[in-house]
Amino acid sequence: MTELGYASAFGLGLAGAGHCLGMCGGIAAALNLGGPRSLAVTLAYHGGRICSYTLLGGLLGLAAGSVDITAWTMGLRYLAGFMLIAMGLYVVDWWRGLVWLERGGAYLWRPVQRLSSRWLPVRRWPQGFMLGLCWGLMPCGLIYSSLAWAATAQDAATSALMMLLFGLGTLPAMLATSLGADQLQAFLRKRGLKLLIALLLIASGIWTLYLVAAHGSHLHHASGQDAASETRDHATMDHSQMHH
Repeated sequence: MTELGYASAFGLGLAGAGHCLGMCGGIAAALNLGGPRSLAVTLAYHGGRICSYTLLGGLLGLAAGSVDITAWTMGLRYLAGFMLIAMGLYVVDWWRGLVWLERGGAYLWRPVQRLSSRWLPVRRWPQGFMLGLCWGLMPCGLIYSSLAWAATAQDAATSALMMLLFGLGTLPAMLATSLGADQLQAFLRKRGLKLLIALLLIASGIWTLYLVAAHGSHLHHASGQDAASETRDHATMDHSQMHH
């Protein structure tokens, strides 16, 4: 399932091209203004943005993995399946329920937006990188839902890699905007491409839910065996101590 998750993460970023262009395409295009320094600034901005996604994914994966309870693990696996389906519906505009994440994220974004203003106007690449780090936190349903989904991996490295791949998936559309590649933008906006990736995401979500439902009992059984083994170990130690 890890390989499937990595492919889904990249595909989600790629399919969200239109959404990405609408949310932060303006600033990406603006970074191309200003002469010979524009390429370095542009690359630094996108590097900071992707670093932000990766770091957040790692932190959330670490937090989710710190709870070692069978019910929690099962719940996260079900959540992963439902999130894949929801994101597939989201990228083709069949269901916009994830917009509520954007509304909630607006409260987090306000102080970050004030902080990011200190690096404007962008004149050097370090400013572009810091601006990218801040803009990785912007209220975007696609970003927040991807972070929630990546956290269900319950592992810092896996969650971070999933968000890195998501960020790399958004890169073609954003670089096309920054560098004025109109033909690439048009290709990434094609309805057929988004529909194909959306259907793959939905299929991945359904498959994930099936696997959890079909094999979830094994996780409960293994947990029960571990608990029984631990009880026997304690009983053996107590018995040995009594003899001594």
